Amino acid sequence: MKSVHQTCFAVLLLTPLSSYADKPYPIAGTQPDARPLGAPVIEWVKHDQAWFKHALTGIQPPFPRSLYFLDNQGNWYTPFNHPGLTGPYDIRGWHRK
Repeated sequence: MKSVHQTCFAVLLLTPLSSYADKPYPIAGTQPDARPLGAPVIEWVKHDQAWFKHALTGIQPPFPRSLYFLDNQGNWYTPFNHPGLTGPYDIRGWHRK
């Protein structure tokens, strides 16, 4: 009698992988100074009002011109819209209840 492991292994071996292998996909990192041809590109990022409200936690209007960078903030990481230190260093009130 075959075990479940042997049956699963046989199914995996017999599963056609050609549909995955036939589609070439660009590999990033082989030339760090150049984006591979055909690599996906983010063309549009739209932040809703909830995102702006979160990003501007603890800051009262009128907002200084120096914060207008948020209008062009993509989906990359920025420490500006994440809680920082606690205690007396929490000047924006991220950790207050």
